[in-house]
Amino acid sequence: MAVRTSFLFARDGLRLGTGLAALLLTAVAAFAALPALTGRVVDQANIIPAATRSAIEAKLVDLEQKSGIQLVVATVTSLDGQEIEPYANALFRSWKLGEKAKNNGVLLLVAPNEKRVRIEVGYGLEGTLTDALSKVIITNAIAPRFKAGDFGDGIARGVDDIITVLTTDSSEWQKRPSLRLDKQDSRDPVNWLIIAGVIVVLILLIVSSGFRWFFFNVALNILLSSGSSRSSNGSFSSSGGFSGGGGSSGGAGASGSW
Repeated sequence: MAVRTSFLFARDGLRLGTGLAALLLTAVAAFAALPALTGRVVDQANIIPAATRSAIEAKLVDLEQKSGIQLVVATVTSLDGQEIEPYANALFRSWKLGEKAKNNGVLLLVAPNEKRVRIEVGYGLEGTLTDALSKVIITNAIAPRFKAGDFGDGIARGVDDIITVLTTDSSEWQKRPSLRLDKQDSRDPVNWLIIAGVIVVLILLIVSSGFRWFFFNVALNILLSSGSSRSSNGSFSSSGGFSGGGGSSGGAGASGSW
């Protein structure tokens, strides 16, 4: 009986070890697939016109020089089968956006093939660029222009509204219709039904695969924290790549589609 019990423990341990190894390999693959940080605008999907890109970059440089906030725009050809939320968080952490002491980085990520967009916000800016405001910016400024096929204008308008929130007194941006939640829509019972449905689905996912995602996130965070040697001054490095010193984000922000 003791021999059989030992065998069962050994077999279960082997299965657990194999599962953890598989999760670690998945995390490595996901990390390796992330694009390199080459500037304040990383247009891997090649959807931003050159003139629009130059104008956006100038605004991002000005924002950082005046406030220290690092806002980076990225487009990707594919999310490699991942949801945009973990992908954006991994990219944010890998690129170490924001100042180390303030964690004041923001990432605007666009995945045109999956028709998904996300604003990922660093810990230091969660109280300013809130989840609700991020959602409003996506809904009002970005998604309608993406739906019309104008990615350049959608990204430019999104950047403008993000900068407005980050640099303007709240009493001022609350006066702008484009940055206000529609109270009538927020009370729409259909919206509440959708929210309730999402909550139920999330609970089911957490119950069924909570441990799997826990180990995945642990492995990914270990890789991201140990695999970077970027400088912490938020400038262009000697190799020509743009670098940050922050990188802490707890998943604040918002996502959307079109």
